[in-house]
Amino acid sequence: MNIPDGYQGVMPYLMLDDAAAFIEFVKEVFDAEVKMLEMGEDGKPRHCEVIISDSVIMFSNTRDAWEPATANMFVYVDDADARYKKAVDAGSRSIMPPADQEYGRSCGVEDPHGNVWWITTA
Repeated sequence: MNIPDGYQGVMPYLMLDDAAAFIEFVKEVFDAEVKMLEMGEDGKPRHCEVIISDSVIMFSNTRDAWEPATANMFVYVDDADARYKKAVDAGSRSIMPPADQEYGRSCGVEDPHGNVWWITTA
């Protein structure tokens, strides 16, 4: 199998009503880096890629043929409590406040775009 450098074997691909706002959310909460941003003729993001840690998330604005499609994502971070606060401050809804679990310090939020993030520090 030939996977291009900088990508993993499985990547989420989200269809969002406001991909531009999602970029700002992941940059603010997870220090995401924009890897690729292609704009459509309508001035909206057509294809986007961001990197969180060493993982790529691909996404696009919804279009006639593509309705919104969100995901549940599990992400390891440096400080689950701090990232949880950033996510809530950025408009996320709390699903599970930070708590110690057998696998680490973990919490959950639903972002303003309908994605659920399980945020964990190992």
